[in-house]
Amino acid sequence: MESAERKGLTGEEINAERATEIAKEFIGEEKIKELNLNGLIENGNIPVYDFSCILNEGNNNNPLTISISQIGGHIVNMNYNRNIEAEVISMEDANQIGLEFLNSRGITNMKETYYLKESGIVTINYAYDQNGVTVYPDLIKLKIALDNGEVLGIETTGYLNNHTQRNLPEAKISIEEAKANLNKNLEITSEGLAIIPTEWQTEIYCYEFKGKIEDTDFLVYINVETGREENVLVIIDTPNGILTQ
Repeated sequence: MESAERKGLTGEEINAERATEIAKEFIGEEKIKELNLNGLIENGNIPVYDFSCILNEGNNNNPLTISISQIGGHIVNMNYNRNIEAEVISMEDANQIGLEFLNSRGITNMKETYYLKESGIVTINYAYDQNGVTVYPDLIKLKIALDNGEVLGIETTGYLNNHTQRNLPEAKISIEEAKANLNKNLEITSEGLAIIPTEWQTEIYCYEFKGKIEDTDFLVYINVETGREENVLVIIDTPNGILTQ
C-alpha cells in the first residue's frame, strides 16, 4: 500500500555524494569493482538515487542495482541475480538470516509471513509486529540465496510508505464473539490480531483467524470494532512456497 504521507520515510534530504556512500556501505566497499550513479529518479512513489554496480566476483553482464531514497538515505530497492548451484540452506535458517540482516540495519520487530522459492532463491515477506499485532502494510521483501545465505535483494517500499506506531482502537467485540461470525465449517488452527490494508488506502484492525475447510486453508479477518468480516484469503501451500490470494 502506497501512502502520500510516506510515514516511514524519516530523515533529512541527502545529496548524491551521501547516497553513494550509503550504497557502498550497504553493498560492502570491498565487494565493489565499479559503482555508477544513474541519476535521481523523481517520478516514482519515492524519489531515489539509482545506482548500478559491478562486483569484483560477479558477472559484468549482470550488475547489482540499488536505489537510495533522497529523503533519509533509506535503501528502497536492491537486487542482484546469480546462479545458485545447490540448496543447502533450510527455510528456517533463511528466515533467521533475513531477521538478523534486518536487525543489523536497524529494522526490528519484523516477522515472516509468506514466501516463494524459485531457482535456489527464496523471497520472504516480513511484516512489522507491534506488540503481537501483525501490521501487514509495513512490508519488506528479502531475496536470499539458498546456497550460502547471501541476501541478494531487498524491497522496502511498503515499510517506507506506511511504517509508524499505530494507536490501536479498543476492541468492541471479544475474540469469542468474532468467532461466532465465522463459517461454522471452518476448523480454526490459529488466531491473533492484525492490521490489514484496504483497496481505499486505509487500514483495518482485525482478528486474524487461520483455519481449514476440508483440504483448503483460509485466512479470515473480522473487524475488532464492528464484528464485520473484512476479508477472506485462500492460502496456497505449494512445494515452492506459501502465498495467499
